[in-house]
Amino acid sequence: MAPIRLKDIAGKTEKFARGHRLCPGCGAAITVRQVMLAVGDRPVVVATATGCMEIGTSLFPHTSWRVPWIHTNFPNAASTISGVEAMYRAKRKKGEVSKKIKFIAFGGDGGTYDIGFQALSGAAERGHDFVYICLNNEGYMNTGGQRSSATPMGADTTTSPSGKVLPGKIQWRKDMVRVMAEHGIYAAQACPSKWMDLMRKVEKALEIDGPAYIDVLIPCPTGWKGDPSQSLVTVQKAVDACYWPLYEIEGYKIKLNYKPKEKIPITEWFRSQGRFQHLLKPEYKDLVAKIQAEVDRRWERLLKDAGEA
Repeated sequence: MAPIRLKDIAGKTEKFARGHRLCPGCGAAITVRQVMLAVGDRPVVVATATGCMEIGTSLFPHTSWRVPWIHTNFPNAASTISGVEAMYRAKRKKGEVSKKIKFIAFGGDGGTYDIGFQALSGAAERGHDFVYICLNNEGYMNTGGQRSSATPMGADTTTSPSGKVLPGKIQWRKDMVRVMAEHGIYAAQACPSKWMDLMRKVEKALEIDGPAYIDVLIPCPTGWKGDPSQSLVTVQKAVDACYWPLYEIEGYKIKLNYKPKEKIPITEWFRSQGRFQHLLKPEYKDLVAKIQAEVDRRWERLLKDAGEA
C-alpha cells in the first residue's frame, strides 16, 4: 500500500465537517477527522455510540457528518453497524445495491472495553465486514469522568479518587488490542499524534473483507486536566514512554510500527496531566515504580513478540 501523502488529502472535501461543538483540543475530533480523510472516496456508513461525538456533532438541525450516519445507544455501536452491514449484504444478494460500501463504528472506551464488549466480541466472531474504532480517552468523560477498564493505574477519577483511601485507580488497564486480536481479526493500536500511521491503519482495515479493530488513545483536556493547546504533545508522551506502543496484529503476527529513539520515563507523561499530579509526590514513589515496571514488562514482551528484541 502506497504511503499517504499530505498533497493527496489537502484540499479534499472533508467528510467530517468543521463547526462541531467538541472541546478545544479534543482528541476525538482530531482522530475522527483523520479517519474520515483516510476513507477517501469510498462510500461508507458510520455509527457512533452515545457520547461526546454524538452530542458535539449532531445538535439538531446541524450535523458534522457528510456521510450516512446513525446514532445508537451507549453499548450498541458494534451491534448496530453489524445489523446495517447484514442488511447491505442481503440487498446486494438481491441485486438491489451494486455499490461496494464500507461500515465504520466509533465507540468510547467505556462503550467498548466495558458495557459494549459483548456486542463487539459477537460482531467480530460472526465476521461482519466493518471497522470498529475505539476513541479511547481512558474514562467515561462524557458522564463525569468515571473510571473504565481502560483507565490506567493511579489515575484520579470521580469513581477512583486519589486521597487517604485510594491512590487513584488500583487496577491495570485492560489490554484490549490483544483481546480483540484473539478473535483472529486485524487489530491495531494508534495515536493521532502519529497521523500518518493512524490513517494507514484505517486504510488497511477498510481493505480487509471482515472485521477490524483499531484502538486510538485520544487526549481529553477536560478529563485529563491538561492544556488543550498541548493535546497532541501530551498523547505523544504516552507513545514515547512506551505506555502506548504503536503496533498492529494481523493473522496473529505482531508488527511494531514505531520505536522511540529515546524511551522517556512514565513520569514525563504524568507531569502533563492533572489526573496524575498526586503521583509526583514522594509518598507515591513505590506506586510509580510499580507502574514503570509494568510498562517496561509490557514493552519488552511486545518487542519479543514482534521479533524486535
